[in-house]
Amino acid sequence: MTLKESLEHSVQKHPDKTLLRFKRAGKWIEWTYAQFQEQVRNAAELLYRACHVRASDRVMLLAANSPEWAVVHYAITGISASVVHADPHLKEQEVAHILNDSGATVIVADLALYTLVREVEPRCLALRHVVLFNPLGRDMPNPPPSRVRYHEFESLMAAHAAAAKARDAAYTRVHPKDDDIAAFLYTSGTTGRQKGAMLSHANFMGNFRSLDAAIDILPDDNFLVILPFFHAFAFTTCLVTPIAAGVELSLVESLRTIGENIRETHPTIILGVPLLLEKMRDKAYAAIAASKVGSLMWRLGMRGPIRRKVADSLGGRIRLIISGGAPIDFKVLEDFDALGLHPREGYGLTECAPVLCLSPYTEPPRRGSCGKVLPFVEMTVLDPNPEGVGVLAVKGANVMKGYYNNPSATADVFRDGWFLTGDLGYMDADNFVYITGRAKSLIVNREGKNIYPEEVETQIDRSPYIRECVVLGYREPGENVGEHVGVIVCPNEEAVAAREKAEGRKYAEADIVALLRAEVKAQAENLAAYKRPRRIQVRWEEFNKTSTGKIKRYLYQMAASEV
Repeated sequence: MTLKESLEHSVQKHPDKTLLRFKRAGKWIEWTYAQFQEQVRNAAELLYRACHVRASDRVMLLAANSPEWAVVHYAITGISASVVHADPHLKEQEVAHILNDSGATVIVADLALYTLVREVEPRCLALRHVVLFNPLGRDMPNPPPSRVRYHEFESLMAAHAAAAKARDAAYTRVHPKDDDIAAFLYTSGTTGRQKGAMLSHANFMGNFRSLDAAIDILPDDNFLVILPFFHAFAFTTCLVTPIAAGVELSLVESLRTIGENIRETHPTIILGVPLLLEKMRDKAYAAIAASKVGSLMWRLGMRGPIRRKVADSLGGRIRLIISGGAPIDFKVLEDFDALGLHPREGYGLTECAPVLCLSPYTEPPRRGSCGKVLPFVEMTVLDPNPEGVGVLAVKGANVMKGYYNNPSATADVFRDGWFLTGDLGYMDADNFVYITGRAKSLIVNREGKNIYPEEVETQIDRSPYIRECVVLGYREPGENVGEHVGVIVCPNEEAVAAREKAEGRKYAEADIVALLRAEVKAQAENLAAYKRPRRIQVRWEEFNKTSTGKIKRYLYQMAASEV
């Protein structure tokens, strides 16, 4: 089944059921499945006629979440073209690289990104058309003469509405195949320049099949969409999945309005990253602590009324919360369980469309595990060491076709039909997966012992005075083999300020450095001696991160001496 066929199936089954809920000018608007498909047909016609988009062409979608984003994606893929996902927060040179690498001839973007598009345009010779969303009716700029034609999305939708309903409309005549590339998703670039993962209709629908079997989607489910659609995690779980399952999805207005929007839309399923869940947890426990009666009841074990109040604050219908995108602290899961909510952790990669594992919600999560291998996904451990730790590798309908225009990079990540995740880990007898680190970040000391930086980082990050850290291998001058363990830490300024207030004094920079060094050593006491950092550096600014919040490890190295 293709993305188009999954939408058509749901439209035929319940055309008048709400598909999409979003807010405009302070009011919630609902589109039924039939109304959404009508918008998709219209957008497909304008792209076909005004921008000359044909089968196998690439169209960049450069915008934040919006109903237009969803419509345009299904329109592009519905006429056998491919969508190039792009983060609207990328810089000009990053967008230009993706445009040139993918060969996209059209950009569909939010009007707010007009300046960025204009900066990119001269560097992308294949670009021919730019279509700008303008749902708020703002004044359209008048671009100077250029080889690239600029269009307003809403005007084109009106101009091609009649043609979209005709029997010879592009959406009616053109049909993608399962194996056609639906989307190019560029990897976050934690190890270098971004590569375009080619994901087919079959990849996304294969992942939907696995998710549908794992979480048992109910007819009255309502997915709350917080994460950006341009990421594989949100695209598959928060757009493809609800549409294919024939249920509702609700778009939050912004990160600032999540709490308000939850209460207004009454979702049943929330998917987020660990940071979001941590903030939700902190807010709930802060509210309990702020109430004398509530905090007393909590301490006395009278938690039923408090749990009901927390549930009501989340719309009253939440049945499933899933964390993905990065590992989550098990303490956060435990704290949610105490509140009567039971989040589960998932694991996946962009190249796998993307979900591979999920903790079953029918049993408690297992400490240290990122979940159980999904149905219809095969996973194995290649080249395991004596402890059973090796490279996690997968097979399945969800695995990408390869990296676009990059056969060498593609060859590097496949072995005998298995996709190499690049993650090190092991599996237990029940198919639960435990990740111990990244293959490329592995540190091997002079004694041949393996140190997984992520394990050390997780331990050091337990200190309240350390916001984040990066563990790296280094060599002393004159050493040619083996590595020592070093760490760069960034202070948690709020926690340090609270300590200063409690002690009634102001710390000098040297005092903060001493505090952080002591914290690293104290936390490292819980690790084997060979895993403990011998060199500690302090960085005063947060680390440079990818759009998914992962630190770009390759940008950093240990200085020649301790700070």
